[in-house]
Amino acid sequence: MEHAWKDEFEDDEISYYNAKDNLEANETEGRKYRIRPDFKEDASFKRLTDHNHTAVHIPTDIYDGSTIVLNELNWTEALEEVFRKNREDDPTLLWQVFGSATGLARYYPASPWMDSRKTPSKIDLYDVRRRPWYIQGAASPKDMLILVDASGSVSGLTLKLIRTSVSEMLETLSDDDYVNVVYFNTRVKKTACFEHLVQANVRNKKLLKDAVQNITAKGITNYTKGFEFAFEQLSVTNVSRANCNKIIMLFTDGGEERAQAILEKYNADKKVRIFTFSVGQHNYDKGPIQWMACSNKGYFYEIPSIGAIRINTQEYLDVLGRPMVLADKQAKQIQWTNVYLDALELGLVITGTLPVFNRTMTIDERNGENQLILGVMGIDVSLDDIKKLTPRFTIGPNGYYFAIDPNGYVLLHPNLQPKVWQPALCITLWGSNPKFQEPVTLDLLDAEFENDIKVEIRKMMIDGETGERTINTLVKTQDERYIDRGVRTYTWGPVNGTDYSLKQGIFVFSKAMATLQLERFDEFGYTYIAPREYCKELKLSLNNTQFLLDFNQYIDGNPPDTCESCIFLPGSDGIVTRFVATDGGITRVFPRSVGEEWNENPETYESSFYKRTLDNEIYIFTAPSFNSKFLKGSNMCACVHTSLCMMIFTVAWHRAYPALCIWTSSRVTDCVILDDGGFLLMSNQDEYITLIGQFFGEVDPVLMINLVNTSLYSFNKTYDFQSVCDPEKDSKAAAGPRSVYVPTIADLLSIGWWASSAAWSILQQLFYGLIFPNLLEAADEDIPDAMFKESCITEQTQYFFDNDERSYSGVLDCGNCSRMYRAEKLPNTNLVFLITDAKTTCLSCDPRPLRQAEQPSEGPDPCELAQNPRYRKGPDVCFDNNENVRNHHTCLFTEHIVGNVSISEVLQLASDKISAWI
Repeated sequence: MEHAWKDEFEDDEISYYNAKDNLEANETEGRKYRIRPDFKEDASFKRLTDHNHTAVHIPTDIYDGSTIVLNELNWTEALEEVFRKNREDDPTLLWQVFGSATGLARYYPASPWMDSRKTPSKIDLYDVRRRPWYIQGAASPKDMLILVDASGSVSGLTLKLIRTSVSEMLETLSDDDYVNVVYFNTRVKKTACFEHLVQANVRNKKLLKDAVQNITAKGITNYTKGFEFAFEQLSVTNVSRANCNKIIMLFTDGGEERAQAILEKYNADKKVRIFTFSVGQHNYDKGPIQWMACSNKGYFYEIPSIGAIRINTQEYLDVLGRPMVLADKQAKQIQWTNVYLDALELGLVITGTLPVFNRTMTIDERNGENQLILGVMGIDVSLDDIKKLTPRFTIGPNGYYFAIDPNGYVLLHPNLQPKVWQPALCITLWGSNPKFQEPVTLDLLDAEFENDIKVEIRKMMIDGETGERTINTLVKTQDERYIDRGVRTYTWGPVNGTDYSLKQGIFVFSKAMATLQLERFDEFGYTYIAPREYCKELKLSLNNTQFLLDFNQYIDGNPPDTCESCIFLPGSDGIVTRFVATDGGITRVFPRSVGEEWNENPETYESSFYKRTLDNEIYIFTAPSFNSKFLKGSNMCACVHTSLCMMIFTVAWHRAYPALCIWTSSRVTDCVILDDGGFLLMSNQDEYITLIGQFFGEVDPVLMINLVNTSLYSFNKTYDFQSVCDPEKDSKAAAGPRSVYVPTIADLLSIGWWASSAAWSILQQLFYGLIFPNLLEAADEDIPDAMFKESCITEQTQYFFDNDERSYSGVLDCGNCSRMYRAEKLPNTNLVFLITDAKTTCLSCDPRPLRQAEQPSEGPDPCELAQNPRYRKGPDVCFDNNENVRNHHTCLFTEHIVGNVSISEVLQLASDKISAWI
């Protein structure tokens, strides 16, 4: 694809669809270069699309009429035909995107950037160069040491600009990169607790960004001290590293010192690139720090104000891409990203990427081959599509598939369920809120209970090995309230054509089978059918007769599974409901009147009671969730351990327990029955009846703590790294529409806030509000409360029986009073019966409630994790240095962009997209 640079274009020379145009409001009228696609609803993309056109997204802070943008619009127009051809060759293709190094993104098929039916007030902060797939595809991995000048001269506004610049720099790093931030004057200090470079994952970057805000300025500048520490950090080899590009980023206000001696001592071979940033408005000589960059294969940038921060902290990626350009075909390798949420609301995706190079000759006086990376080509693969390729219903409800990348992060796993993964939330949180644009990084050892065998299996998977192991393991239930012990057989191996590894976990089934004698039931009952695709090979026909013939032929060749044992549940006193749940997804509830109010999940493969039953050789009793509508009738339930499961609901509390206890309200004795998770099922106290289903640590904390201390209960604390929480700051309530964030006085006085995405959003809204007044008239309910939430970590504690002891007793000593108790596990059940002196007889040592439910947490200590990092592997190839890489004589970007894109590169990426998963 050849393109000659042009300085001017005629009005009708370029036509394109701007994805941010509001076609309903006729925003294209009177504008140059605009076309109007004919959108139709597309089930594959879950939104409006037009397969005859591409769409173009241009970041808000880039002028769409600039010469550079017009040239890119011109040469990328040819991609439209390539994208259409790819789609014809492979109809399963989803988004095809080209992300330019200048920020322009062209994607196919065309679709509005904002779907007004779903997100009428969506704020556009998107820049393709900040997306995970672009960052990962634009350069090889990096070992980066950020060096901050903290001398007295950078105090005030300059220091605030530096803090914000460092935070923006951290956002340009991916999980394949390693980073640390230190500051110096006459001494060097680490900003955070990290002794060495650490993986640039979401948690570590957040810790570093928070630590940078605590940097204070004093003393005088000593570049020699700073660079000496930086080179020593980069030279350490006995810790986990990217082992590719080595970079020092120096943020300073300038100075007279060149630090030439220390640079010649540590970097005579120029293996470490140095990028320097002159921050703030001052009269210092920029020559020395510009020399540092130019003589060490880096670049020099100026950040005089907030407007220069975003662009100047990401352009270094173009420099790092130069060795890839010179490597040419060797660098043409498809890279697969980790999981992230698609900006166009497709859900969780992974992306295959290829870099796109400029192979033309430069136009300066020296001539020679161009070394610019034009951008990155990407093709999305939806995780839902990958899941469809796995035979979920052939390996049982407790069997599952999962896959991990070389970092150990899962891209396919039952526990990969970000809390925002709901249509109403993911659009707002991940599509609009910049805090939710990070990759979804869930390590395998965080998705499951960690043990030595799983650590070993994880390493073998990352190394691309194959294997099989059968292990005993702890399993967290679907509702995350219980822990069971189960036996799993794991089989794993590499996925051809990718650096992923796929693993299958199979549940070892019980040999017991069961059928139900329907003649024992007095009516047909109420039937629920799981929403599955039962007959994948059966195609819908417009001719009903033909469809029935096809169905009969199909069912004759694929008869459903059957079993020949028997289970019968007599109509016991107090039983008000019975149901049968099957592996095939059929649930029948008796009597029909109760079935009409049934609230259980009809998909048995996602039901906790059903899956728990298969992992246990005992009767499983389950309490309804606290505050559940079931509590209105004071129900409890039990589930037996066969593949056909029955649950019992009873309201006859007082008639059920005369043999266990004096089952009337007693002032001196508490009698309770708890399940293996510590949840209350029964009690003789009237006030406890309304607490059925609540964790007992909140009902009687003293007794529950003692039961843990005596080992009746063990517990495991688990973290959810995919949660959302309310922001820590005070509410930004104001009289204006909620679709417009109203900054506080503190915000307006903070240079950090003005450099943030929120500030750019405000300026954008004010600008468009003047031109299009109706834009800000969105109703308050257009923006849900979820918009104001933040990604966070939550912790939850699951309790379980960890030994075979059946009897426990003890005394709760509260100083001036005490309580005796005795506990007995009920045979062949998951229950324990407790009798104790009444709680009301001794209240002097009643502690704070013991929490089991999910609550916000800081998570595991990242400083400790950094000392013992988990095993990972970087990319197999590295493009970090090339003797032919040259710098411009001013070390500044002044070269024009001249496109030369190979269509075969796009075709190669498309053809390899799905084949790796088949």
